[in-house]
Amino acid sequence: MLNVEELRVRYAGQSHEAVSGVSFDVPQGAFVGLVGESGSGKTSVVMAALGLLPAGGVATGAIIFAGQNLLALDEESLRRLRWKKIALVPQGAQNSFTPVKTIGAHIEEVLRVHLRLRGGAAKARVAELLTEAELDAAVARRYPHELSGGQKQRAAIALALACEPSLLLADEPTTALDVITQAGILGLLRRLQREKRLTVLLVAHDLPMAASVCSRLFVMKDGRLVERGAPEDLLTAPRHPYTRRLVRAIL
Repeated sequence: MLNVEELRVRYAGQSHEAVSGVSFDVPQGAFVGLVGESGSGKTSVVMAALGLLPAGGVATGAIIFAGQNLLALDEESLRRLRWKKIALVPQGAQNSFTPVKTIGAHIEEVLRVHLRLRGGAAKARVAELLTEAELDAAVARRYPHELSGGQKQRAAIALALACEPSLLLADEPTTALDVITQAGILGLLRRLQREKRLTVLLVAHDLPMAASVCSRLFVMKDGRLVERGAPEDLLTAPRHPYTRRLVRAIL
């Protein structure tokens, strides 16, 4: 499904690479975690895949999706893939919404632009998406500031799934949420992944949290992939000192 091959990311003005020779595979239908502390390079991997690196960011290597190297595609080709094939749940649900539009208006815009869905059909699809995300359909009429953190995150997931992508990139989807809400969001992602046969790449700093839902984990430190394996192996017998430190942090 997604093959990252010798990925390197460098930003203008920085003397070191943000991502340095990272390679890993995400099989179709898998729920995989990319774990590391802030600054480890994991979000740069996601942004490189989407062609959304900030100005001055340059990615080399290859990120293969559906037989295409995403790094070699022009902006128009990448735009056709975003939403319909690859969707992002960004870090912080507030980054998915503007404050002056209702949740329903945000989702309807995506449906109109990418699927040419309008009117009653679009509104019905919005209600369906919100229900799938375990929200009341009435949330469509509310503004982002009227929702709790957990509700906003569920709405962001509904928005990401509007065009039925096959690959979902979830960048720290539980940031700033309480423990109970975090568990609910992870459970929602897991359920949707199974029901819709999604492939999910979860980006997280919390190794045990990622281990609770992922079938395989990749650990990043200082732009490099330092360990990979099944969650139970990384939790009980981590090999790299950094992974051991991540595990000890929650004991």
